Amino acid sequence: MATRSGIEARAVQRTARQSPYKMRLVIDQIRGKRVNEALALLQFSKKHAAVQIGKTLASAVANAEQAARASNASLDVDALVVVRAVVNEGPKLKRWTPAAMGRATPMLKRTSHVEITVAEAVR
Repeated sequence: MATRSGIEARAVQRTARQSPYKMRLVIDQIRGKRVNEALALLQFSKKHAAVQIGKTLASAVANAEQAARASNASLDVDALVVVRAVVNEGPKLKRWTPAAMGRATPMLKRTSHVEITVAEAVR
């Protein structure tokens, strides 16, 4: 889907407390879709990651509206498309859990950085 070189906005959520692998399962479903369709898909998803990604997508839409308002341009929110949706690995929280014979084993609690870019689609 081609995009116009008009309003393009992005939103980033850093250190979301879920592993990138689980977040990518959800973000792959919304990449390239229209914003309304993506929000509906996230709203009815059973995955916990859908809540975090939905908030980031809503923030990207709000950023696009704000950018359009600031530049005095017209923006059709229904024409917005998820152009770029990426989940990168954030810092790991390193914790220890007890193990047999008085030992301890490491636990890596993974975090994610979610980045979503939306732009207006060409009609």
